[in-house]
Amino acid sequence: RDVYQLPPDPTDHIPRLLLVASDRISAFDVVMPTPIPGKGRLLTQMSNFWFDFIKSHRICEVHTLGTTTADLPASIAPPGSPQQAYLQGRCTIGQRCAVIPIECVVRGYLEGSGWKEYQATGKVCGITLPPGLRQCDKLPEPIFTPATKAATGHDENITFEEAAERVGLETIATLRDLSLKIYAAAAEHALSRGIIIADTKFEFGRTREDGAKLNRVWSDPILIDEALPPDSSRFWPADTYRPGGPQKSYDKQFLREYLE
Repeated sequence: RDVYQLPPDPTDHIPRLLLVASDRISAFDVVMPTPIPGKGRLLTQMSNFWFDFIKSHRICEVHTLGTTTADLPASIAPPGSPQQAYLQGRCTIGQRCAVIPIECVVRGYLEGSGWKEYQATGKVCGITLPPGLRQCDKLPEPIFTPATKAATGHDENITFEEAAERVGLETIATLRDLSLKIYAAAAEHALSRGIIIADTKFEFGRTREDGAKLNRVWSDPILIDEALPPDSSRFWPADTYRPGGPQKSYDKQFLREYLE
């Protein structure tokens, strides 16, 4: 994504960001040289669906303020311009937030870095799991496994206690509860459509409740960035699911496996 700061809307003075989903793809925190045509529009469409889903289920607030070029100032995407043609379908106008520096990962199945950690220690992010689990096994219940949100380099899995030291116990407990609620509702909905959401990650931020006033009060955490796209989730077709090895997928796991 390319991120730009927009001028506040004069009607509400809410600070805004423009997020543009490109066709680039990354793996292991490295951007690949070859883009995938149409990827940015697909991810934007999926995130918009899940943002609406989360709001309709009243799980938490989201950062989205607009999703079309009509929601942008005319000077940025004039009608009929190349800018408008490029931005249409791949832009999100979001409320600017202070990002809570924790990646909120929820795992319903054992794969990826969680599988590697389990093989080595029998745990994932400090959570002890039953012995004898196979790759891609469904967990007894979804688990919250936070990670650092690194400005540079790789994110690293951490324990709940380590996350509490970074952002506070009350904050991380809220993020855990929200993440698990979103995952549970989304996984149930996806499964009814024949898709397993094996795991996903969320990011949260806080806004200033009183705008530009000097004595500011932080809001409750709201969901930012993206929501359950295959860029940050593992999607498996339910009809071919077989634990004990890698799964067919609708995400970029094939790219990670190729690079490894």
